[in-house]
Amino acid sequence: MSTTLLLTRHGQTIWHAENRYAGVSDIGLTDEGREQAQALGRWAAAHRPDAIWTSNLSRAIATAEPAARALGVTPHREPGLRECDFGVVEGRTLAEFAAEVPDAAEAFRADPVTYPFPGAEDPLKAAARGTAALRRIAAAHPGERVLVVAHNTLLRLTLCALLSIPLREYRRVFPRLRNAAITELRLDKHGSAALLSLNVPCEQDRS
Repeated sequence: MSTTLLLTRHGQTIWHAENRYAGVSDIGLTDEGREQAQALGRWAAAHRPDAIWTSNLSRAIATAEPAARALGVTPHREPGLRECDFGVVEGRTLAEFAAEVPDAAEAFRADPVTYPFPGAEDPLKAAARGTAALRRIAAAHPGERVLVVAHNTLLRLTLCALLSIPLREYRRVFPRLRNAAITELRLDKHGSAALLSLNVPCEQDRS
């Protein structure tokens, strides 16, 4: 029996609006991020997933709150879904890092797994914990549809691991997961994964 995981990145934060890395730093949502969370809540009310899981960082928890209210459920928290630690680049942009250490930035762009930022979490270990977290969630909800609110880099690494894509390609194959968009992943009881959709807006433009 398979489980459908409805993966979404949390709403926008101030650092993300400025293209700054916000890994383990606990940064709150912007007004736009809160609007994205409300849109996700409306999506949940219409599509009725069976459960909600989030990382233990406040931006993911806050993004899930409107959906939880719409469904009348309490989200589960999974520390394994937390974002990667970006080491010396936390709170900084890649351009700022490149201006100071151009060779290290170029190596990261070429192969972000072999050459992560100094002091950063090992991407291989991050992919392993993200994969283990999604498999635990799937095992807890056989045959169900589960909304999972997590983070851009962690989810991209995990998608590559589950879909047998070389991890070093995560930035190229998945340039970014959009805030509060839905990526649908099916996991079966043997751990096999199928990507059903990617970056689907949870709501059409309301303008």
